[in-house]
Amino acid sequence: MALEISGKLIKKLPVASGTSANGSWSRQEIILEMPGQFPKQVCISLWGDRVNDAVKYVEGDILKVSFDLQSREYNGRWYTDVRAWRLEKEAAAVTPPSEPARAGNAATPPPPPPAEDPFAATPGQQVDDLPF
Repeated sequence: MALEISGKLIKKLPVASGTSANGSWSRQEIILEMPGQFPKQVCISLWGDRVNDAVKYVEGDILKVSFDLQSREYNGRWYTDVRAWRLEKEAAAVTPPSEPARAGNAATPPPPPPAEDPFAATPGQQVDDLPF
């Protein structure tokens, strides 16, 4: 099963590297923001040769990321890693520019006036906002 998300690249964290019992390693983390009414941010890890994949993208690019989820337990706590195995730049959704209003075109009607508040006090009237 392929897992994919799309979003805007908002940050590239510094590359981390080191040496372990299995040899040298490198990791780059990127932060992707997914659109919506309540945008969510996801930290995605790129390991080994995949670190070079992030070089060609800049903050603000819209990316499609294919990834695997991996969880591991350490001292009774669980840690989940989002590991990318493919990054692709998505074509930005292009919206046509709005056409300027021309003479002779029907202009959009103005919005209706706000409805009067039936509970608003008239001048010289005392306001009683208690419901009983």
